Amino acid sequence: MNLCKTVKITCAAAAFLLAGCAPLGPDFKAPDTDWLAEWEPELYGQLQQDPAALNLSQWWTRLNDPLLNNLMLKARLESPTMRVAGLRILESRAVLGVASGLYYPQVQQVSASGAYVGQKRGGGTYRDFTSSDAAFNLGWEMDFWGRFRRSVESADAAYFASLANHRDVQVLLSAQVANLYFAIKTTLQRIEIAQSNLALQRRSYEITEQLFTQGQDSELDLQQAKAQYLSTQASIPGLKLALQQQRNALGVLLGRAPNDLPELADIDSKLPQLDAVSIKDIPTNLLLRRPDVRTAYWQTAAQSAQIGIAKADLYPSISLFGTIGWSGNSLKATNDVVSVAAGPSVSWDIFNYGRLKNNVRTQDARLQQALEAYQMTVLNAAREIDDAASRVAQTQASQQILDDAVEAAERSLEIATRRYQEGYSDFQRVLDAQATTFRQSDHAITNRGDHIAAIISLYQALGGGWQEAEIDNVIPQSLRELMAERTDWGNLLEEPLHAPTDTSSTTTSPSTAPEQGNNP
Repeated sequence: MNLCKTVKITCAAAAFLLAGCAPLGPDFKAPDTDWLAEWEPELYGQLQQDPAALNLSQWWTRLNDPLLNNLMLKARLESPTMRVAGLRILESRAVLGVASGLYYPQVQQVSASGAYVGQKRGGGTYRDFTSSDAAFNLGWEMDFWGRFRRSVESADAAYFASLANHRDVQVLLSAQVANLYFAIKTTLQRIEIAQSNLALQRRSYEITEQLFTQGQDSELDLQQAKAQYLSTQASIPGLKLALQQQRNALGVLLGRAPNDLPELADIDSKLPQLDAVSIKDIPTNLLLRRPDVRTAYWQTAAQSAQIGIAKADLYPSISLFGTIGWSGNSLKATNDVVSVAAGPSVSWDIFNYGRLKNNVRTQDARLQQALEAYQMTVLNAAREIDDAASRVAQTQASQQILDDAVEAAERSLEIATRRYQEGYSDFQRVLDAQATTFRQSDHAITNRGDHIAAIISLYQALGGGWQEAEIDNVIPQSLRELMAERTDWGNLLEEPLHAPTDTSSTTTSPSTAPEQGNNP
């Protein structure tokens, strides 16, 4: 009775002390980004704030291209990069489970042993006896200094970081698929322009060759026409090479082998006419919601908790232990023995020669590095938004000029051809007009492709293109079945993913810090 009473008193005291002791180390606070309050990006009128605007989670649907929508869907389902990001979420969930398990008794051990002894003596007599014992040991290190709480806090933040990283992969993948898709269409149109001009130049070359053969024209016109024709012809293989490389790159994003894109069999070269980007919120708020910024935020929170873990090693470890044992043998002269032991234990690494203190310093330095990395991530995000908006504005301004230049070049070619046919000018004027028309047409379509790429970059810079992670779309069912056959995953392969609570504040602790939705 005295033993049981002692154990109860010890456990109650430990629970009281545990509840009243705050974890060591700093409580995480959101990094300071006060400069964002006064930041006014040079958006050059490209962003129209509209409360009724659709969110940016599927910004590509604004382009009204069913083929692109289909490719986006398949990329999210089939991309190896997306699968890796999903598996990192699963890994972080398992790590969180490891950290949470430290709250329970760390030692739960059952041991048993037995022995048999046989002896043969003189006269043929034989004597034997057996002995056996069993014990159950239980040890629980109390989280007196918050070591385990900080471990769970760190693992929790790392889990949220993996969710944010998965969103960041979605943003990047969406932009890459769209960029390659429209790069393919742009290259197809450039090939069409080159082939159209090639046909025109071939006709001119044939005319000059016929005139030269008949002695009606000089060889100079013939060679110049031939050189221009061959130069245009030589540009087409390079464009076809670029087209093949773009197709292969898109195939990799979809987890396909080269030349395995039947979806592009009926693709055309038509490029969309895009309007200005409309958003619901101001760019500063969108910047703070970018998945890469959120990833850096949670990584910083995870590292902050590591300081408390390191500091806990400086203090004594207080544990409760208990043992129930039994031993017996076949000898009648002795009785079976049952033993019970329980009580507290203290261990303290006193002579660590500065190792533990330097580990605290190491974790603090890593926290400061994470804070600096967060600030750099925010700065780069602001730069990318401003650069993308500026690029949209400049390519749009250039497009009208280039379209006018194409129109002027085509008119110049028409006039030069008529004057040559009427004998008012030499053939060199026709060749110059043909070269100018080809060059200006190619520049115009290249700039149009650059303008589309700039708008895609702006959507990416604003953090658009991600959707909430669900276990079914994070890891495909077939892959989960394969992993379940290999390892017992319990419920981790089926349980819903829990995202952080969405709040309006950005200065709370990691357990309640915001993870704003993709709802610009």
